[in-house]
Amino acid sequence: MILEIVILAMVAGFLGLRLYSVLGRRAEHEEEQPIPTRFERPEEAANESRRPVLPAAVLRRREVVDSNEAGVRAIAAADPRFELGSFVEGAQGAYRMVLEAFWEGDRETLRELCDEDVYARFADAIDAREAAGETLENRLVRIESATVSSASLDGRVARIALLFVADIAAVTRDGEGNVIAGSLADAVESRDVWTFMRHLDSSGPDWKLDETDEG
Repeated sequence: MILEIVILAMVAGFLGLRLYSVLGRRAEHEEEQPIPTRFERPEEAANESRRPVLPAAVLRRREVVDSNEAGVRAIAAADPRFELGSFVEGAQGAYRMVLEAFWEGDRETLRELCDEDVYARFADAIDAREAAGETLENRLVRIESATVSSASLDGRVARIALLFVADIAAVTRDGEGNVIAGSLADAVESRDVWTFMRHLDSSGPDWKLDETDEG
């Protein structure tokens, strides 16, 4: 009888050790898994630790892009004739025309393409250049890109700023035709942010250059 009790105790102990080894490892494994919150699906909790953390600069760029898209959509909703691709193409043409008019001292073309403030700044620069007896022999080699920098609709006034990245060869000559600055052999990258403005109630489709800045 005593021998049977000892044997049963040994069997019970062995089974207890087996259960502990299995259940203990399972419990430890379960503790390592993330516990889903009330509003997560289990697979979301498991993937949470693998989600990348975006830098603040990337988040700010996303905000800017979202803001630009919202501005463009607002303009398109207010003016059914507006189409972004056509606008950018026309703005590139205006960029070339304004630069060439400024280089050549063509005030009439500048007055047609620019608002009063921008025209006045161009005209003052032309006056100073002519007073010094200097001339510009510049050339727009190519426009590398033209991308939306900002877009907004204030009442019925639409404004879109484009960042132009272009290669420009520039030469300045004195009154005797001598080169005093620049070289036509070496094009320099230029980055300009130009803002174009149009009143949507205007009968004409033309946008005017409202502001210029360096990019």
